[in-house]
Amino acid sequence: MKALMFGWEFPPHILGGLGTASYGITKGIAQNGDMDITFVIPKPWGDEPKEYAKIIGANCTPVAWRDVNWDYVQGRIGNVMDPQLYYDLRDHIYSDFNYMNTNDLGCIEFSGRYPDNLLEEINNYSIVAGVIARTIPCDIIHAHDWLTYPAGIHAKQVTGKPLVIHVHATDFDRSRGHVNPTVFNIERDGMIHADHIITVSNLTRRTVIEHYGIPPEKVTTVHNAVEPLSQEYLEIKPPHKHDKVVTFLGRITMQKGPEYFVEAAAQVLHKMHNVQFVMAGSGDMMEKMINLAAKRDIADRFHFTGFLKGKQVYEMLAASDVYIMPSVSEPFGISPLEAMQMGVPSIISKQSGCAEILDNVIKVDYWDTNAIADAVYSILMYPAMYKQLRDHGRDEVGRIVWKKAGAKIIDIYKRLVNQ
Repeated sequence: MKALMFGWEFPPHILGGLGTASYGITKGIAQNGDMDITFVIPKPWGDEPKEYAKIIGANCTPVAWRDVNWDYVQGRIGNVMDPQLYYDLRDHIYSDFNYMNTNDLGCIEFSGRYPDNLLEEINNYSIVAGVIARTIPCDIIHAHDWLTYPAGIHAKQVTGKPLVIHVHATDFDRSRGHVNPTVFNIERDGMIHADHIITVSNLTRRTVIEHYGIPPEKVTTVHNAVEPLSQEYLEIKPPHKHDKVVTFLGRITMQKGPEYFVEAAAQVLHKMHNVQFVMAGSGDMMEKMINLAAKRDIADRFHFTGFLKGKQVYEMLAASDVYIMPSVSEPFGISPLEAMQMGVPSIISKQSGCAEILDNVIKVDYWDTNAIADAVYSILMYPAMYKQLRDHGRDEVGRIVWKKAGAKIIDIYKRLVNQ
């Protein structure tokens, strides 16, 4: 079976959980065999893993004819795409897009990030999807998150093939209910046009059904999983330290509840002093959190690392004694699973999708800073509790693998293709 996937991120160039999940899903599907996956992203860099999917860059897909020779194409994009594919794609330009801002190859430039003109990039991506869908044979189309829904819809219209959309998050999660109507309309349009919808948790499934008016039979939950740790990460040694370390790792935005982490930290530090708190990540609430730590008079016990990626994440986890994810609304949340892999006892909000499948963690309401502080204190003070959460948590997360998720997704594909 051939799957044409549209995504926005892919490792190693990731800005959040979407890229990590997209790779895990792709690998999990491929591990079940008999799948040919083409994964489209706005801007590849050339170092993406390619053993489970062929990568196509929207920024390497011509939408306007240019008379360019092979050597020139090779020199311009040969590090990310086979020049022959460029010419194959060029043969399927379906309209005159010369009025658009295209480069010397007739391609639209993409940032590969989340720029101020994001809506323009989403629209341009859907235009490019029309060329790709006319070129790459597929049996099923799979669009990851709202940014790619217009591309998925266009590909469905071109090919007539079934469309699956994968809801990694909704704007209700990102905005704490203050929904952007433009984003909401893109999300709902994708859901209406989709032949089936996959959500990453039952929490998100309920949001799709209740807030977007989608029939329950059209929505299936497939929980995320986690990649087994590489030997490189398994060999990371914890640093020698005098204090305990409690870590928050993620985007510092209102969805992630960073203020509850700071408030809980202040309560813990009233009881014990040999604790350092780390907020690892970046986001629009960072300055506010720095000021809140100062206001609570704990700035000397608080550290802001900025955005961490790759091995840096696991080095931070190796140095941690407790991990906290106090998310207000978390569709899934892969980071606690990564912490558990590293043997870090974890505290997560009940308002997170991963709480549906994890047992060997402490679950609290995100707003209950007393409960968060009590949990931190108990883990740090009682070695038996620390050891139980560490060992059982590591064993539990070892059974949550992408191959199982991939098998469920393939079952959905087969039902749609055979209808």
